[in-house]
Amino acid sequence: MDEERDLERNGFHMDIKISVIGGGGYRSMFLARSLAQQAAALHIKEIVFMDNDEKKLNIFGAMSKHVAQLIDPGVKFLLTTDPVEAVRNADYVITTIRVGEDEKRVDDERIALGHHVLGQETTGAAGFSFAMRSVPALAGYCELIRRYGKPEVKVFNFTNPAGVVSQTLRDMGYDFTFGICDAPTGLLQSFARLYQIPAEEITAGCYGLNHLSFFHSIQFRGKEMLETLIEDDRIYTETDMKYFTKELARDMGCILNEYLYYFFYRDQAVENILRAGETRGEVIRDVNRHMLAELERLDVEKEFDRCLETYVRWHGIRSDMYMKNETGKVRKKPFTFDPLEKDSGGYAGVALSYIRSVQEKKPVDMILCVPNQGAIPGLRDEDVVEISCRIQDGVAIPQRVVDPGDIPMEIIRRVKSYERYASKAIREKDKKAAAQCLFLHPLVNSWGLAQELVEEYIQSNKDYIEGWN
Repeated sequence: MDEERDLERNGFHMDIKISVIGGGGYRSMFLARSLAQQAAALHIKEIVFMDNDEKKLNIFGAMSKHVAQLIDPGVKFLLTTDPVEAVRNADYVITTIRVGEDEKRVDDERIALGHHVLGQETTGAAGFSFAMRSVPALAGYCELIRRYGKPEVKVFNFTNPAGVVSQTLRDMGYDFTFGICDAPTGLLQSFARLYQIPAEEITAGCYGLNHLSFFHSIQFRGKEMLETLIEDDRIYTETDMKYFTKELARDMGCILNEYLYYFFYRDQAVENILRAGETRGEVIRDVNRHMLAELERLDVEKEFDRCLETYVRWHGIRSDMYMKNETGKVRKKPFTFDPLEKDSGGYAGVALSYIRSVQEKKPVDMILCVPNQGAIPGLRDEDVVEISCRIQDGVAIPQRVVDPGDIPMEIIRRVKSYERYASKAIREKDKKAAAQCLFLHPLVNSWGLAQELVEEYIQSNKDYIEGWN
C-alpha cells in the first residue's frame, strides 16, 4: 500500500474499483452509463454491481452491464449477489438500497396519511420509518467495507432518507461515508439548459440539509445570477422552481430545493395526495411491477433493444408523475435514455467529481452531505449538512455561510433536531427518542401523534428491525 501511494504521488495512477450496493435497482443503467463514460479518464478498471435480489440483478444489472460494455468494452463489469466479493479491495462504494422494496414504502406513506400527516419518504414522517430499515442494513455493509475494502475506501450513500441515514452512519463511526443527492445538481443543470451554457460553468453556494437546502449564490462564469434567476419567469415553468412562486423566492432571497415544497405547502400537499387517491409510492410500485413483468419475458443479451424500449416507456410514465399528485404540476421534458448520449452525471456524477479531484490532485467544488464543522452558524460541528464543499486532497471542506437568513435557519434547526433524535433512536433502538424526533419534526409537531406513529412503524417494520424498547 505504501508503494502504491508513492506511485500516485509521483504521477502514476493506480487502477481503481468501484462497487455499487443495490446494482439491481431500477435506475442502475444511469449509474452504469456515468461510470463507463468516465472509466478510462479516471482509471476505473473494475465495476461491480451487487444486489441481494437475484432476479432484478439479472434484469436491471444485466442491462446496466450491457450499457457499460457498449460504452467501454475494456472495463471489467461484474454482477454478484455476494457483498464480500463486491466490496473486496474496492476504492469507492455507492450504496443505493431499498429495504422492504416498494411495498414497505407504500406502508410508510399510508400510515402517515392515515393521521393526515405527510407520508413523503424523505421529508415526511415516512422517512423515519424508511431510515429504521435502511440504517441497520447499511451499517452491515459498512462493516464489510471497513473489513474488505481498501484502507482509504470512501462510501457515497444515495439511500434515502439521505439526511438521517448520513447523520446516523457518521454517529456510528463510519466517517468514510458521504451523503449524495442529485436534486441540487439537477436544478443547476436545468438552469444551464435554460440559459444554454455548459453546466460546468455554473457554480453555486448551497446550504441546509438533504432535501432542505437553499441556494444563496448562483454564478454563471463567475457572474452572480441569483437575482436574475429569481426574476426570470421561465424558471417557474421550465425548472423545478415551478413548485414555488416568485414572491416566495423573493421573500427568501434564495433559490429553493424542490423538496421544500412539502414544508412551505404542507396542507396543500397532503390534500392533493388524498384527492389523487394514490401516493408516490403506489405510483412507483405499479409502474415497477408492470415494467418488471414485461422485462422478465425478454432476454437482455439477445433482445436488449426491446428491453430498452420497455424500460424507457415505463420509466417515462414514472418520470411524468414525479411530484404530480402532490403538486398538480407535471414535468414537460419527455423521458429518454440513450446509452451513448453524453451523461449529465446525476448522483453518480457527484461521486465521480470527487474521484476526479483525487485522481487529478485538483480542488473541485461540489455539493455533499458532510459534517458541518462550523460552516452553518447555529449548528453543531458534527451535524451532517448538505452544503457546497471544496474537495482538497480528498478532504471535503464545507464552505462557510455568512448570513443564512432567519427563516431558512429556523426550518433547518428544527429539522436538524429531528435528525439528531432520529439518529439516537435508530442507534439505541429507543422508542422514547423516536417519539421525540417525530414530535420535533415540523410536519408532525404533536407528541401524542408522534407516539402513535412510532408504535405503528415499529409494528410495520417488525420483520426488518428488532430489539426496540
